[in-house]
Amino acid sequence: MKGTVIIIGGGPAGCEAAHQLAEKGCRVHLVEKNNETGGNLNNWYQLFPDRKEAESVRGYLRRRVSRPGVEFHAGTEPRTTSRRPQGGFAVELTDGSLVEGDALLVATGFRTFDAARKEEYGYGIYENVITSVELENLFANHEVRTSRGETPRRVGIIHCVGSRDEKVCNYHCSKVCCVTGVKQAIELREMLPEAEVFCFYMDMRMFGPGYEEMYREAQERHNIKFVRGRLSEAAENQEKQLQIKVEDTLVGRPLRMTLDLMVLLVGMEASEGSRKMASALGLELAPNGFIRPADPHWGTNLTGADGVFVAGSCTAPMSLTDTLADARSAADSITEYLDAKESREP
Repeated sequence: MKGTVIIIGGGPAGCEAAHQLAEKGCRVHLVEKNNETGGNLNNWYQLFPDRKEAESVRGYLRRRVSRPGVEFHAGTEPRTTSRRPQGGFAVELTDGSLVEGDALLVATGFRTFDAARKEEYGYGIYENVITSVELENLFANHEVRTSRGETPRRVGIIHCVGSRDEKVCNYHCSKVCCVTGVKQAIELREMLPEAEVFCFYMDMRMFGPGYEEMYREAQERHNIKFVRGRLSEAAENQEKQLQIKVEDTLVGRPLRMTLDLMVLLVGMEASEGSRKMASALGLELAPNGFIRPADPHWGTNLTGADGVFVAGSCTAPMSLTDTLADARSAADSITEYLDAKESREP
């Protein structure tokens, strides 16, 4: 046995790291505040760019941690975190139990931006304004309707809601919103072939494998219309439709349009769990609120605290693919640390 590792967060990063560490001979305590693994992945129906069912990945993660060496602590989170006199960590959980380990991995993920903070978009005020997360739930139920139960004839997807926005003090790009918008636009056209679908964007940042191809497919095959411009105004008429005003920056003129449904592509923010763990462990936060790793090049899973590691989107917005790769890297860093620690002991 190499040692015991405490992982805070049972999303994709925590699950993948737990499996990798158990494979390397570690005992793992996997702590998750919800009653099941998966984290934000549980809100998704299909994934980009291959349209894989999210449930298949959730099943993969469940199998990864349903194995000897991994003890899953569901429905609980850290109450106190301290260093043991003999080294390592002691974490008291909210269910009253105590877990101890030689190293600690923070994998607390992200939270989606609260769209109600952008009052001008009307979320929580107008009935037919929903978020991209809520649209995924509609896809899972195989039915997209307006508040009156009607099939929407015109849908607008608003990019960068809560990202790259000085008004809400979020200057960072959430990295996956553009491709999510393209994926959802294609799904809308497939489910509602008679509907017009518009994407209103600042810049299209399609940098992952298969992303640019999906963007091209959206335009050429599905006739989705992309308008470069930020939404400046939205109001509701008597029919519960959305009347919007957008500055079309490519042609340099305002554009007015009526929508049956408006989807807000909400970005990523640092989770409350990340902030709590940073405070408890003395970790530094970056200006965007995410946990700052030791070095952006060679120390992405390391922190300034001995024995404390980070993985996944607690450090920055990441795609699922990048999150799983980062978790595997974190597991390697932890086992190297435990091996070095063991070699120093008499």
